[in-house]
Amino acid sequence: MMHQRISRKIIIYLFLFTILASVNNLKYINLQIFKIDQINISGLDNIDNTNLHESIKNFKNKNIFLVDNFEISKNINSNNFVEEFKVFKEYPSTININIIKTNFLGITKINNIDYLIGSNGKFIKKTDKQIIKLPFIFGSINVDEFLILNEFLNKSNFELSKIESFYYYQSKRWDIKTKKGLIIRLPSELNVNLLNEVLQILEDEKFKDIKTLDFRQKNQIITYE
Repeated sequence: MMHQRISRKIIIYLFLFTILASVNNLKYINLQIFKIDQINISGLDNIDNTNLHESIKNFKNKNIFLVDNFEISKNINSNNFVEEFKVFKEYPSTININIIKTNFLGITKINNIDYLIGSNGKFIKKTDKQIIKLPFIFGSINVDEFLILNEFLNKSNFELSKIESFYYYQSKRWDIKTKKGLIIRLPSELNVNLLNEVLQILEDEKFKDIKTLDFRQKNQIITYE
């Protein structure tokens, strides 16, 4: 009788051991299967792709279900070349990141260093190898104000390719200098209709010798030859 009890206990212990061993093996297999082993990035140049890979490589070997999406987004947003992005998890072990690169709108100088201004509102340090023909922005630029001006210009009939430079004033007002040397003094309150009116005046032959057009006074146009 005692022998039968001992035999039953041994069988029960062996059964429990087999179950626990199987569960642990299953956990181990799952961890291996769902461990991130590949991160694909598209949309940037090779060098920028490499830099971004470097900043998010610490997500490799983490469980794809447990990886923090906010942390991934924060790392991607730290790259100044990124305008928009989407992150896709491709199970069991791959993360795909699709990026839309920011557009360069202008160049400005900060502490004697040239910076590109992106459509994402960020300053990107210009390298010596970058040969980019963009309008130069003078003054202590407010990026938000420049993005508003650029949006108005894009919605108007103005040709951005004809603009040589901008000058920003702390009163939130802009001067525009064209490649022909014409200076356009804009008012603080700006809109698309006003820019189209400016363009119509520029196309009028009688203003062809004018050097400065001043629109700062409401309902008035002051010209200087």
